[in-house]
Amino acid sequence: MPLTRWVLRLIVANIAIFLLTAVAPGLSRFMMFVPALVLERPWTLVTYMFAHAGMWHLLFNMIALVFFGPRVEAEMGERDFLLLYCVSGMTGGILSFVSPWTPIVGASGAIYGVMMAYAYLWPRAQIFLWGILPVEARWLVIFMTALSLYGGFRGVDDIAHFAHLGGFLGGFVFLRLRSRRPTRRAAIQEQTPTRRSLHRWAKIDRSKLHEVNREEFDRIQGKIRSSGAESLTQQECEFLDRFSPEEPT
Repeated sequence: MPLTRWVLRLIVANIAIFLLTAVAPGLSRFMMFVPALVLERPWTLVTYMFAHAGMWHLLFNMIALVFFGPRVEAEMGERDFLLLYCVSGMTGGILSFVSPWTPIVGASGAIYGVMMAYAYLWPRAQIFLWGILPVEARWLVIFMTALSLYGGFRGVDDIAHFAHLGGFLGGFVFLRLRSRRPTRRAAIQEQTPTRRSLHRWAKIDRSKLHEVNREEFDRIQGKIRSSGAESLTQQECEFLDRFSPEEPT
């Protein structure tokens, strides 16, 4: 899937700041987050997400953002995706109060929130670890959570495990609150799909859908055939609406 607008902007911002901190190390110290000093340096709760400890740290985070980010942004929309990213990163910083004097840098908390969103929206999507080992997204998040809990309480390395856990937590809370938010469609349409909606959905070109979206499309179509359109959830209706051709008004 091609890079979406905010995924690309975040990658550019992270790379640009990494290059700046490489030639001006004092900038990295200015941006890093030390939980105990948050009242003296409140801006660092945001800026730490754009500073990295080294090239490999940056590379792994950006690879994860490229893999999970575009589909999540396409599904949630630009505004909600950016809010998810920022909320997850800030929650990662807040949960790092477990070690109040340990400075942290990196986009991992924010990206773990994006990973949570991916697993929340497509729990059974197959992720190939190292390009070989298939694992469903939901099990990947559970494994990463267990690994972060273990590493956080053992404290045997320099990885900000509690920032990772905070990213998962912030992402999950944001998604739950978002799911309860009234949608524009709910305000203007009845719950049961109209004939006009069914007509538009029938015009969706399956061959133009992304492979994972195609699987979801087939599942929903099967549900319509077996249980009728009235059995669709609001989220399933909105999924079909996103890929339906616009009708002239």
